[in-house]
Amino acid sequence: MLRLATKRQTKSYTYHRINSYHPTSLSSSKMFNSYVILTLLVFINLINYMDRFTIAGVLDDIQKYFDINDAIGGLLQTSFIVSYMIFSPLFGFLGDRYSRKYIIIFGVTFWSTMTLASSFVQPHHTYLFFLFRALVGIGEASYATVAPTLIADLFIGNKRSTMLAVFYFAIPVGSGLGYIVGILMSEAFGHWTWALRFTPLFGILSTFGFLFVIEPVRGAVEQANFNRPEPDTNNENSFGSIIQSLTKDIKYLKSIPTYLLTTFGFTCVCFSVGAISWWAPTFMQTANVDTSKEKIGLIFGVIACLGGLSGVLIGYSSSRYFRSIYPYADSWVCAIGVALSIPCILLSIALARQSPTISWFAIFLGVTFLSTNWSVVVDILLYVIIPQRRSTAQSLQILTSHILGDASSPFIIGAISDAFNSNDDKFRSLSFALYLTPIILVFGVLFFGLSAKFILKDEQRCKQMISKGDGGSGMESSTNSESNYGIDLANNIFSKNSFTDANDNIMKFPNQQTDIGTRKNQVDIGFINNLYQYNNDN
Repeated sequence: MLRLATKRQTKSYTYHRINSYHPTSLSSSKMFNSYVILTLLVFINLINYMDRFTIAGVLDDIQKYFDINDAIGGLLQTSFIVSYMIFSPLFGFLGDRYSRKYIIIFGVTFWSTMTLASSFVQPHHTYLFFLFRALVGIGEASYATVAPTLIADLFIGNKRSTMLAVFYFAIPVGSGLGYIVGILMSEAFGHWTWALRFTPLFGILSTFGFLFVIEPVRGAVEQANFNRPEPDTNNENSFGSIIQSLTKDIKYLKSIPTYLLTTFGFTCVCFSVGAISWWAPTFMQTANVDTSKEKIGLIFGVIACLGGLSGVLIGYSSSRYFRSIYPYADSWVCAIGVALSIPCILLSIALARQSPTISWFAIFLGVTFLSTNWSVVVDILLYVIIPQRRSTAQSLQILTSHILGDASSPFIIGAISDAFNSNDDKFRSLSFALYLTPIILVFGVLFFGLSAKFILKDEQRCKQMISKGDGGSGMESSTNSESNYGIDLANNIFSKNSFTDANDNIMKFPNQQTDIGTRKNQVDIGFINNLYQYNNDN
C-alpha cells in the first residue's frame, strides 16, 4: 500500500527523516561489502574495549606487581588516554584525506603488538609498562576516529542510526568482557600478564578481513557532489597548506554550536564513566571485604555488559521514536539519560557497605542511563557536520572528551582518595573521591539541554552545504531559495514527483526512470539525510 508523502511540522520547521536506502541505490554486492565492513568494525570495537578494560579487571594485581599506589594506578589509564587523545586529531586529519581502510589496518596491528609486548615487562621496569600502555593508545586512536565516519558513508538516515547503535553495542559488551576475561585468564594461567595476551591475537586476525573490503567514497551515500583536494605533498609549501586546511576545519567546527555543546556534555559523561569503570570494582571490594575480588570483578563485568547494552538500546530506541515527533529530541534523550544517572550513582556510593545488593543495582541503573548517549552523540555529529570534515570532528571530540574526561578522572579520583586516606581507610577515602562524579554530571545535563536550541538550525545548514557542494571553507552562508525544480532544500519539502510507501521508503512515479549519478535533466530531492537524483522524462 502506497501513500502520499506527508510533512511533519515543528513550529516553522518542516521535518522528515528518511528511513532507509532507496531500493535501487545500491547493488547487492555493495550492500554485502557494507555489512562486511560493519561486522569487522563492530568486532574490532569489541576487542578494542576488551583490551582497554582488561587492565581494570586485574588492577589490584598490577598495583602489587609494580608496587604502586592508587594515584599511580590511576595514571596507568591516564597514560593510555593521553596518547589516545593527542594522536586522535592527527588520525582525524588523515582520515578526512587518505584511505581510512589502511589507517585502521595500521592502528589495529600497532595496538595489538604493543598490548602483547606489555605483558612481558618485568616488575622493576614500571616505566616501560606505562610506555607500552601509552603506545596502545596511539594505535586505538587511529581506529576510533575513522570508524564512525565509515559507517556514515555506508548507511543513511534511520538505517545509519541503527548501525551506529549496533557499533556502539560493542562498547559495553567489550568493557564488561574485558573485566571478565582479565580475571578468568589470570585465574586460568596463574598470573595477570596472561590477561593481556588474549585480545592481540583477535586484533591481528581482524586486519586480514579489511584487506579484502572496498572503502566507500566520502559522502557518496548522501550524493554529496564535492570532494576535498588532498594536500600536495610535492609542494614545498605543503606543510603550510596542511596547517591552513586544518585551521579551516577548526574554524568550521567552532561555528557549529550543537557540536560544541554535545562535545562538552559528552566530556562530562566520559569523566564519570572513566572514574566509575576504573575505581568501582576496587571501591566495592573495600566495602565488602568478605567477597573475593574475582567475584567483584565478574559482577561488575556483567553489570557493564547488561547495563551498557540496555542503555545503548534505550538511547537508540528513544531517539528514533521521539525524533519523528520532536526533531530536537536527540539532545533531550542525552540530557535526560545523564540526569537519571545522577541519583543512581549517589545511591550506589552511599549504600555500598550497608546494602551491597541495592548498591550494585544502582550501579547497573547508572551505567544504563549513562550509556543512552553513546550512539546518539555520534549520530548528532554525523548529521550536523559535512562528510569531508567528520573524521576531524570526531577526533577533536575524542581529544576534548578524553583530556577533560576519562584521561584525568582516574588520576583525580585516585589523588583525592590518597589525600583523604589518613587513617588507612580506603573505603572512606574512595567514597569521598567518587562523589565528584555526580557533580560533574550536572554540567553534562546543562550542556546537552542547551544543544537542543541549536540542533535543527545546524542540521539544516549541513544539508544545505551538501546540496550546494560547499566543501571549501565551510563558512559560506546558506540560502533559502528554492531550486529550479521547486524543491525547498532548506525546509526539506518533497517534490511533487515523489511519494513514499508505508515504510517511508522513497518511491518514484511509474513513468520515471531512476538514474543515480546522471547529471542530465535531474530532479534533486533534498531530505534530512539523503540526496537522490532522478531523471525527468518531461
